[in-house]
Amino acid sequence: MIEYVTAGNTDDRVLSRAAALLANGGILALPLDTSWAVACSLRSKEGIKKLRRISGERDERHFTLLCSDISQFGELCDLDNTRFRLIKRLSPGPYVWILKTLLGTEKTLGLRRREVGVRIPNHPLPLDLIAALGCPLYTITAKRSMADDDRDDAAPDTAEESAELLPPIPEEDLFDGGWEMEDLAGLDLVLDTGEERPRIFSTILDISGDEVRLIRSGAGPWPV
Repeated sequence: MIEYVTAGNTDDRVLSRAAALLANGGILALPLDTSWAVACSLRSKEGIKKLRRISGERDERHFTLLCSDISQFGELCDLDNTRFRLIKRLSPGPYVWILKTLLGTEKTLGLRRREVGVRIPNHPLPLDLIAALGCPLYTITAKRSMADDDRDDAAPDTAEESAELLPPIPEEDLFDGGWEMEDLAGLDLVLDTGEERPRIFSTILDISGDEVRLIRSGAGPWPV
């Protein structure tokens, strides 16, 4: 199902319906300032299970918590003044920040690592939806390979992965328009602004330790 909306002026009734769907364990796709994302509610255990199932990903570094402002980071992760200033300088924008989680976040998401990616996107629709939902979105980049029944859902996820770079997402694996995702299995709704999104992905920076570590190079330049 596709719901066509206007970015920056989304009908409150549409946002309410989308928020209710997420609160009840639904999954939807929406545009970001980079490409498209598939999202569930942070507070929905069923939604989180569905998101992991539809994505086929085992590596938790592929998943990101979308927040509306930095204050939400502090409710989820360990955030000191130095990290706060760096995030504030580059957000909102195409950067995912890897931070150490607070215990409640780790339990809610069922994480096997003590880190999670957080981001403030520079696009009005996800920010409006987060406000309507009342909590962050748990997301993954929408990829054509999600529709591939032959994908390897049992890909290894070892502790050594944390020391490796994530490879860039191939451009041809990203979607242009929302209509392309209408038949994606397991997806309940597509919020489509009618705009084609660029086939780009975010830059992932691990700031959980003493030094900033580049995990994946993307739309956000680093170093800056």
